[in-house]
Amino acid sequence: MSENPQNLSPERSLDDWSVARLDLDAYLGRIGYTGPRDATGATLAALYRAHLAAIRFENLDVFLRGGVAVDLDSIQDKIVTRGRGGYCYEQAQLFGAALERLGFSVVRRLARVGPDGDAARGRTHLTLQVRTGNDSWLADPGFGSSPSAPLTLNRYLPRGPEEVDGWIYQVAPGLDNGDTVWKLRECQAGEWVTLHRWDEAPVHPIDVALSNHYTCTHPDSWFTWQPILVRRDPDSIRSIVGRSYTVLRPGHVKERRILTDAEFAAALTDEFSLKLTTDEIATLVAAPTAH
Repeated sequence: MSENPQNLSPERSLDDWSVARLDLDAYLGRIGYTGPRDATGATLAALYRAHLAAIRFENLDVFLRGGVAVDLDSIQDKIVTRGRGGYCYEQAQLFGAALERLGFSVVRRLARVGPDGDAARGRTHLTLQVRTGNDSWLADPGFGSSPSAPLTLNRYLPRGPEEVDGWIYQVAPGLDNGDTVWKLRECQAGEWVTLHRWDEAPVHPIDVALSNHYTCTHPDSWFTWQPILVRRDPDSIRSIVGRSYTVLRPGHVKERRILTDAEFAAALTDEFSLKLTTDEIATLVAAPTAH
């Protein structure tokens, strides 16, 4: 199937999310994708892996610009043109727009992050349900510790655990404070842990704008406490939270150390491949590192 911006989710029109404004070729160039453009599961998996390989999770504009812009033009300028990364509201919108332009049906969902048993949290994570034909997947490029491939999402016949690059996940229906939800679960050191859950309430751009405003400005949001970066590779999740540097491998095996200011500054552009000016790096080095 060739590029077909009319093949849309029945729940929203193209203009709701400004999908027509996406420079699709520039985005595909940014992630280094040169493969097929037909709306199939294989194409989705290849695009998703290319996206994760090229685009880092990061909240740095909280400290560089006092907040994060989540309209598609700003997202394109930052991630596609200027070679930066972004967090869920940015990455999910960008990836979702590209999928819709390629003929996939995409539904955006706002999720609550955290394990089961906690008090209800705000819907502060944007994820994607993707469909083509009779097949449906969870595509979650902006979670940070995102699964390294799309996961099967089937309302009528939920799948068991799926192993992806040695990581074990499951997308399953469940209950959360009495509400019927979908849960993304990961097997961590032999125990199942819910990463986030979402219901099927419609999501509009204004919902994302409000959720993002809380996430990037509210003093209770941990994204306002310190710089956070994540690099998701198939065999590892490398993250920096403040100055704490962690490498997580399948089986939930962790290596952790504290970075010096010089190591942190070098990692921004070297290991995490972000395009930053000297002044921006200096601002990030001086940013808070704890609540």
